[in-house]
Amino acid sequence: MKYYENVVGKERITCILCQHYCQIKEGQVGICGVNKNENSELKTLVYNHPSTINIDPIEKKPMYHMLPASFALSFGTVGCNFQCPFCQNWQISQEHIVDTDIAVSPQEMVDLAIKNKAKSIAYTYNEPTIFYPYAKDIGVIAKKNGLKNIFVTNGFESPQVVKDMASWLDGANVDLKSWDDAYYKQILKGGLQSVKETLRSMVKEGIWVEVTTLLIEGDNDSDKDLQEMAHFIANELGVDVPWHLSAFHPDYKMLDHKQTKLSTLERANKIAKQAGLHYVYLGNVSVHNDTYCPDCGTLLIDRAGYLITQNNLIDGHCPKCNKIIKGVWK
Repeated sequence: MKYYENVVGKERITCILCQHYCQIKEGQVGICGVNKNENSELKTLVYNHPSTINIDPIEKKPMYHMLPASFALSFGTVGCNFQCPFCQNWQISQEHIVDTDIAVSPQEMVDLAIKNKAKSIAYTYNEPTIFYPYAKDIGVIAKKNGLKNIFVTNGFESPQVVKDMASWLDGANVDLKSWDDAYYKQILKGGLQSVKETLRSMVKEGIWVEVTTLLIEGDNDSDKDLQEMAHFIANELGVDVPWHLSAFHPDYKMLDHKQTKLSTLERANKIAKQAGLHYVYLGNVSVHNDTYCPDCGTLLIDRAGYLITQNNLIDGHCPKCNKIIKGVWK
């Protein structure tokens, strides 16, 4: 796809990677800081220039219903289209200086994943939508080599990008950061309705979706907001979509804010289950996050941290009642 549109009668282009739809003058960059109008074309300045590369358990993304106990080659670049004050990777997400001395081509990234026996490539750490042209070129090669592709994203992609993703992206963990549109716009510099639209579209396009909400006490953990988020996931995305409820810890511009208590996560978990969600997991706390069959209660996957101690699934089915367990298992 073409990642920009020319603005008729103006010396500008409109970036269509995300729903900011930045109109960028010649020589300038968009909100993300890394997509530039160069000769009336969109140039992704971080193309070939990752800032961080690691081999991670796929459970760390977190993706719990995708290739359990496998490893993902995970990478990110500098830049972001949000300004979350609690960002845990702010050193790269809020940085716009590109280190061009680090150069990894799409083919080299895939080769690196294969060399390290990764089963997937995760586009993560900062917002991957801002380096979508680079991500897609990697992803297409990865897919041809039998690797899965995963986005860890804030869900602010344009509809055009989500449509394009369906051809190569296998899974996404999407942050649902709040149920307050004003909070999204004023604090995060994004938009709740856009994220909801992306979630619906990804599910419709057949991309495996898991949702993460970082619970920050006093900001996004009211019973009302949690109930409405849970009902949105259950009724509009599906009861089989996993919801990861993660504990906040002080970081970046929120060092004076208290860490989220386990009791807050447990309260959210209860609300999620009451809404009918089959798979709810607690993150950033020392608890088991096991997967059980929603029909017969059989233990399917035993997780201790990022370690899988049991995987009793048989071809994606419960071994006892044969129920299909939604996910990407091979």
